[in-house]
Amino acid sequence: MTTGTLITVAPTGAESAKSQVPALPVTLDELLLTAKECEALGASVIHVHIRDDQARPTLDQGRLRETVAALREGTDLIVQLSSGGAVTDPAADRLAVLDAAPDMASCTMGTVNFGDDVFLNRWEFIVDLHTRMQERGILPEYEIFDLGHLAALQRLLDRYGLPHGGHVHVDFVMGVPGGMPGTTATLVAAQQLLRDLPAGTTFSATGVGRSTIPVLLAALSTGGHLRVGMEDTVTYAKGRPVESNMQLVARAVGFAQLAQRPPLTTTEARRLLGR
Repeated sequence: MTTGTLITVAPTGAESAKSQVPALPVTLDELLLTAKECEALGASVIHVHIRDDQARPTLDQGRLRETVAALREGTDLIVQLSSGGAVTDPAADRLAVLDAAPDMASCTMGTVNFGDDVFLNRWEFIVDLHTRMQERGILPEYEIFDLGHLAALQRLLDRYGLPHGGHVHVDFVMGVPGGMPGTTATLVAAQQLLRDLPAGTTFSATGVGRSTIPVLLAALSTGGHLRVGMEDTVTYAKGRPVESNMQLVARAVGFAQLAQRPPLTTTEARRLLGR
């Protein structure tokens, strides 16, 4: 079992509207402040979505490059850009995210129903994303929304080789309507399937909405790592909105410490991920 905990903060996402969630960080200044606060608490990775001047999700190249530069200058966090964007973003724009030269990028391993929408990830797109990251020295985080995505990942690695650095890290995104449920039993089943992947593969887990706490506890108890943030939940407890991403990171840090698996530093996180 891993002795420390990699904590990723996903502060914004592409689903929540600023008008409905006023605490959501959508400007670069808000995002940078959030990053600094969460790093100070124990986060070592930041999973980034960006917004335009109207707080709408965007994959604008200029904004992406500016965001990566600002986070590198202002923090020591591992900068992970989302290649998922919003479910309506075209594949070409999602691939172009890599042009902003992040440390990491997400790579979703299959199509999944996403609430009333469809998050489309064709095989050709997945291969293109994976191989471009290999060529550019960008670390992937393989996003797993359903158990079949793990079989797709095994197929990908068998055919196209290991990612840059040689280390495989996956994130189980659980509790999305249409994907795998955010339950302990599902996480245990998913974790068992990791045995078919290369030795040393690590995982983090994300519980969306009300599955946040069950997934967090199950991940810690099975040797996994954590992703938390307002991308995935905007309610801290029943009837209590999240006030800031700091709340969610602080809670994750507290549980990790109780589990005697304290947060990894950014240096330790880079060593774990092969960065």
